[in-house]
Amino acid sequence: MSHHGTAFLFDLDGTLVDSVYQHVLAWKEALDREGVELSVWRIHRKIGMSGGLFANMLLRETGLEITEDRLTRLRQWHAEAYNRQAAQDAVRPLPGARELLAFLTDEKIPWAIATSGRMQTAQHNLEALGVDPSKVPVVTRDQVRYAKPDPDLFITAAERLGVDVHYSLVIGDSIWDMLAAQRARALGVGLLSGGYGEEELEDAGAFRVYEDPADLLKHIDEVAARR
Repeated sequence: MSHHGTAFLFDLDGTLVDSVYQHVLAWKEALDREGVELSVWRIHRKIGMSGGLFANMLLRETGLEITEDRLTRLRQWHAEAYNRQAAQDAVRPLPGARELLAFLTDEKIPWAIATSGRMQTAQHNLEALGVDPSKVPVVTRDQVRYAKPDPDLFITAAERLGVDVHYSLVIGDSIWDMLAAQRARALGVGLLSGGYGEEELEDAGAFRVYEDPADLLKHIDEVAARR
């Protein structure tokens, strides 16, 4: 157990990396290729769930048949479209993200990353942040049975850090992160950097809401319990 008593479990997209809109547009491209008409805002509202769960919900809303083939195709097309944007340097760390992670590392406060994405799309984001998955626990969708809003990703991240998830902070930008935090009985901290509103995040269980990682770093003493 860490001497600080608080571990930070971070979501990735919209929390540490400014990538939500790239994901939205990548899903839009995949859905267009599949001939599925869907407004961009409907896609944005569901970003932060796993791709599979997300595609299921979208297809259900459009009344299309949900087949394994179709889901696999959509996921593959989304990954291709997202990686193409990321390769063009369109995906950057959010303000303060690298500084926040460096601060936690210097203070020996344990932290990990838990993302609904797969390593296939998370790779670019981690490189942009300068995070090495061989040194820091990075839990991706491929490694757990259920994605958010189930708590598995965050529970697994806490296990890999060797900390108690109940004393951990889940930092995320979407209601799915906050719901997952509640189900893990962890404290949820919301960031506005993924496009969700303060009230929505609070309604989903966030006990604090900050603008972005830089704002969280400024107020770190409000959330990082010192022993």
